[in-house]
Amino acid sequence: MYELLIADDESSSRSILASCFPWEEQGFHICGQVNNGLEALEYIKEHTVHAILSDISMPVMDGIGLAKELSLKNVPRPIIIFLSAYDNFKYAQEAIRYGVRYYILKPADFAELKDVFCTIRQELDAKFDLSSQDELTVSSDEIIQKVMVYCIQNYQNGTLSELANLLYLNASYLSQLIRQKTSKTFSDLLNDARMKQAALLLQDPKARIYHISTQIGYVNPNNFARAFKAYWGQTPTEYRNHGKPKNS
Repeated sequence: MYELLIADDESSSRSILASCFPWEEQGFHICGQVNNGLEALEYIKEHTVHAILSDISMPVMDGIGLAKELSLKNVPRPIIIFLSAYDNFKYAQEAIRYGVRYYILKPADFAELKDVFCTIRQELDAKFDLSSQDELTVSSDEIIQKVMVYCIQNYQNGTLSELANLLYLNASYLSQLIRQKTSKTFSDLLNDARMKQAALLLQDPKARIYHISTQIGYVNPNNFARAFKAYWGQTPTEYRNHGKPKNS
């Protein structure tokens, strides 16, 4: 399911668009609704968005300004679809300049919306190498593999929001997928990676425990010691002296 953001200063238009079209059948989830381009930019900073259905004429920042700002960012950009009551060639020219390839006139025609978003779905599927429900199912396992690798590589200060952005997924959806596939939370997986790394570092008798604490992301060594004992059933010193518990 791809995340779609609606940007329109008319609340009634947003509500109609969000509720009167079978978005989920087309593979899209309405992740949010905003009043203008500036709010859209702020939303994108904190959430995964694959596509934006945006009015052109809006206060504060219009659709053209939104497209321009996104074109200047050196990050993966959502696909922008302009929805406008104005059949204005100048708008179309500006839209093309900033990489907007879809332009729908208000009032939106059901068949046209369906055709446009079917095309966008195919484009996103190709981008993420997905083309069928079976591949989406397989992909969920691949996502979990990437989650595991991320936790191993970023056990010090990894975050769910950063990982979700890297995977182009909604953080809430990713959190649910992790729990479904592993019966653990993202925090649990990150803690697993930290504690296993700590146990590995403790095998070096010259490594000081407070240095190990810092290496795996703990500012306070006492917090590290408590977390380590909760995980392994031994303090770091006991683990170093006696080795891994037999029941672990």
